[in-house]
Amino acid sequence: MASVRAVLIDIDGVLTVSWQPLPGTVEALREIRAAGLPVALVTNTTSRTRASIAGTLVEAGFPVSADDILTAPAVTAAYLAEHCPGARCALLNSGDIREDLGGVEVLDEADTDTVPDVVGGAGPEFGYAALNRAFGYVQRGARLVAIHRNLYWRTEGGLQLDAGAFLVGLEKAARVEAEVTGKPSAAFFASALAGLGAGAGEALMIGDDIESDVLAAQRAGLTGVLGAPLEER
Repeated sequence: MASVRAVLIDIDGVLTVSWQPLPGTVEALREIRAAGLPVALVTNTTSRTRASIAGTLVEAGFPVSADDILTAPAVTAAYLAEHCPGARCALLNSGDIREDLGGVEVLDEADTDTVPDVVGGAGPEFGYAALNRAFGYVQRGARLVAIHRNLYWRTEGGLQLDAGAFLVGLEKAARVEAEVTGKPSAAFFASALAGLGAGAGEALMIGDDIESDVLAAQRAGLTGVLGAPLEER
């Protein structure tokens, strides 16, 4: 892979599971750093901010900083600033990500005629009342913006349902298609490459999700590599 000039690495399921480092991953990242390759850690995680993620990874021994991490919420903030400037957002998400949403105004209750409805990562908050409220927003003209559309995510207890599983129902019921900002959108990979100063043909993407990581990266022109935990290979 002499042509590789930059590396994008998914965090959850590749470097860690439930934020615990997988065997050999700290050493592998150190070797990539030692080779002088620019690295971006890219994640659809919506339960933590970039700073929080960096702190956890540093404690585990990974040579990273918040500047090395690109989250779907951070890309979403840029997307909303460009496509919905000044808009207020009703956020359905498990975890506090407001720090990474920049200047986006996030409201608990809002005028549904003027607010994008932003769907993030799933958790206990994704009950009937919250999903029905989101459905109502979209019916009354809100734009449906999805931070990602992952169907599940990997934990130490196995796979758990994620926002994509609920997003499909919202799209079908409201007869709209969500605007997706995180992986697998091409804009997400473009943002990561811009930060690294690399072209798509020079970059390698390592992920554990065939659709959102590997195939999405390949569609964006990158080389996609499946990096699942050892026990699953």
